[in-house]
Amino acid sequence: MYSVGRVVSAWISRWQAQAADRLAVHWAGRWLGYGELAHRASSLAAWLHGQGVRQGDAVSILAHNHLAHLELIAATDWLGAAYAPLNTRLSAAELQRVIALIQPHLLFVEDEFAARVASAPCPQQDLADYTQCVAGNGPDDLPQADVRDPERIAMLLLTGGSTGTPKAAMIPRRQIEANSRNTASAWGLTEDDCTVQASPAFHAGINVLATPLLAIGGRVVLARSFDAATYLAAVAEHRATLLFMVPTMYRMLADHPSFASADLGDVRFAVSGGAACDDKLRNQFAERGIAFRQGYGLTEAGVNCFAIAQADANAQPQAVGHAMPGTRAILRDEDGAPVAQGEVGELTLAGPHVFAGYVGNAKETAASLRDGWLWTGDLARQDANGLYSIVGRRKEMFISGGENVYPAEVEAAIATHAGVAEVGVFGIPHPHWGEVGVAAISPPGLGLDALKAHLKPQLAGYKIPHHVLALEALPKTGAGKLDKPALKAQASAKFAQDNPHADTQSAA
Repeated sequence: MYSVGRVVSAWISRWQAQAADRLAVHWAGRWLGYGELAHRASSLAAWLHGQGVRQGDAVSILAHNHLAHLELIAATDWLGAAYAPLNTRLSAAELQRVIALIQPHLLFVEDEFAARVASAPCPQQDLADYTQCVAGNGPDDLPQADVRDPERIAMLLLTGGSTGTPKAAMIPRRQIEANSRNTASAWGLTEDDCTVQASPAFHAGINVLATPLLAIGGRVVLARSFDAATYLAAVAEHRATLLFMVPTMYRMLADHPSFASADLGDVRFAVSGGAACDDKLRNQFAERGIAFRQGYGLTEAGVNCFAIAQADANAQPQAVGHAMPGTRAILRDEDGAPVAQGEVGELTLAGPHVFAGYVGNAKETAASLRDGWLWTGDLARQDANGLYSIVGRRKEMFISGGENVYPAEVEAAIATHAGVAEVGVFGIPHPHWGEVGVAAISPPGLGLDALKAHLKPQLAGYKIPHHVLALEALPKTGAGKLDKPALKAQASAKFAQDNPHADTQSAA
């Protein structure tokens, strides 16, 4: 395994000269070797240059997972431009605002989404004609930007916001290099590892395993979208060794009829992102011989910020572990002072993996980046052994009867009930207690009285939800996380009809 250096541009240079036949990416029924991938990316860079793309420009793509995503990452890196994928779940109005914000020089569009960006003021390339963009040769005299500049913006990634216009995070090249280097070393990745990339390539999840593996000569199976049966078949066929998904996707795998018989024998471990997997789900995978590790990251600190040894992960499933090499982590109170060990504080991070700010949003940048530290908005605690655990979002924490309630803690307790597949907890206003908890639960069936009975031995009374919002399925964001703003709006409308004074006793 070679040392991670230029990372993404290594697809274009190093692997073109060394081990060109090594398998790199599986797409549309066939494997591409590193040599072919390098040739295609070089040809795409030449084509983009012919379209006027220069250093500092953004190139966007609005599409399901496609080989073009990976090749655009490499080609824009060659030119010193920025890969700027768009969220396929955004509405036409939202996309118009995002495009106006990042002003891409060129936009690749899959036909399914063309109508949403028909009036966008930028040149567009139909993805159906993508093959013509990689059909030529990359000339030897193609101008190459100073790709070694660590501060050069290599990606513009949209944050996972579910209301309003998502922010566009400026990802410098040093972040991608640090993430690839740290992930490979701390997680023990090798050139023999393989993953199936089924989560959307339009967000930071592409940097969890895909770009680190391609930087060290590993293999990536690119799935157009997530389907449980197809995913299980791909893991078996291509001998995948590493899994990464959000809990909802893992749950769909475990619930699929073929899960019990699927060949998962090459999988070394599974990483859960976005939220922690509950005990039931972990046990289902443990029965298949697959151990979980809880990951933590965010677009602004892209994207693997902690690593945990498997023994620690087995003993403390909710822990994310120790900070990656070169990463500094401090938990702080609202005034910025470090909190005592064992206390909850906002996680702040510093290091080469921290982003450069938000496009056109100086106010949000200043709020997030303070004196070289990224204020993540996530609440965490550190135990006596130095292991960090995430307890929730600062904005999601609510105060009931003067006491802080951390939704992640309540969700973990509710998830131990056999009748709960998915759960999201949040607060809504209450005239007596200030705020009370709502548990959005799928599938329907668990009533409030039964929920209280289940939680009373586990939680203090003020933490127990006062309402249950029963749904067949909980809404998700484009990143696959629970859409809590949507759930909160639905719950607020539903329970505002109740007599607000009818429930004035604690759940204790």
